[in-house]
Amino acid sequence: MDKQTEIELQAAAFRRLQKHLMEDRTDVQNIDMMNLAGFCRNCLSRWYQEAANEKGIEMGKDEARQIFYGMTMDDWKANYQTEASPDKQAAFKVAFEENVGKES
Repeated sequence: MDKQTEIELQAAAFRRLQKHLMEDRTDVQNIDMMNLAGFCRNCLSRWYQEAANEKGIEMGKDEARQIFYGMTMDDWKANYQTEASPDKQAAFKVAFEENVGKES
């Protein structure tokens, strides 16, 4: 397989993952993803932002999230986010530190 085809297939798989998380499985909470897999939608939007920045494209966290989510974070939270239990919040703190770094 040539490099361009590989890039196109990777991009298609990413777009499908994004659609799956943003349209098909809005019920899956970010906190559950982070606790189980070590990443969430916010991580994916951050990786998108980092890739843009590496290419010299200025993009902030909020802009990247809006591109990835297809809406603002406030809208996403209002429409889909549920309250997390204290146990989930404690597990998230550990998962976040292990996979992302210390919370600031």
